[in-house]
Amino acid sequence: MDIDVLGALAVRENGISITPTAPKPRQVLALLALHADQVVPVSALIEELWAGEPPRSARTTLQTYVLQLRALIAGALERGTGPATGPAAGADDDTPTGTAAAAGAGRVVRTAKDILVTLPGGYLLSSGGGTLDVREFDRLAGTGYRAMDAGDFPGAARLLREALALWSGPAFADVQGGIQLDMETRRLEETRLCALDQRIEADLRLGRHRELLAELTVLVTRYRTHENLHGQFMLALHRSGRRGEALDVYQRLRATLVRELGLEPSIALRRLQRSILMAGPESPAEAHAEPGGERLVRV
Repeated sequence: MDIDVLGALAVRENGISITPTAPKPRQVLALLALHADQVVPVSALIEELWAGEPPRSARTTLQTYVLQLRALIAGALERGTGPATGPAAGADDDTPTGTAAAAGAGRVVRTAKDILVTLPGGYLLSSGGGTLDVREFDRLAGTGYRAMDAGDFPGAARLLREALALWSGPAFADVQGGIQLDMETRRLEETRLCALDQRIEADLRLGRHRELLAELTVLVTRYRTHENLHGQFMLALHRSGRRGEALDVYQRLRATLVRELGLEPSIALRRLQRSILMAGPESPAEAHAEPGGERLVRV
């Protein structure tokens, strides 16, 4: 099974989509897909679907959605390998199953109930060793962070760029999310921003300040109160000989923070501003780090 959640939801078995179009089953699949190979409690699924106000029939309705998903999985299995033996996709939903042996063939074939498994207290979507984009993102980003810590900035920039390339848009972009998915979407967006921040940091360390200007122009417009992105933009501008524009970025950020949040910029960002003010236009590269390598700009 191949699962993509970093953008539009796409779940495929044997290369065939099993993503439903109906909103509620789609929510159920999205939450199961994000936590593939882990048990998702029934309580979490009910909270996702009905936001703390479930109907009396909530469990029965959830089982109906699970059966609908199993029917899609069974169709994909049949198209990919022919009909599998074992319990039918619509069999008793609360009975856990194992794999089924294909009749007369001596080979093991997964059934729909082996893929969307009923377990005590919840359900599990088994990926069967397939791909999961969020899992690959975490692997690449983690390796990139370790490369940064080791001072391997070319390797870090490459790995983090590969991780970020897995995103095709906001997580679950085409899913009408409830409480659980909205929370997970915010968490995933934060992990993306962390990887983006570190990738830009690696590029700055490699002297790619001019190449970053267009990207950072867009990012500071999108994230109007994100201090670290603004600090990185200030550095890139200053190192490109655009000292006045770098200071203008600080003033715009300060005005936004004061107006919208009632906050002044952080001490680290104020220190960066002073460093740019004190540096000559022809020596911008010294503004990036304090002695000992501590970053001047922090979120």
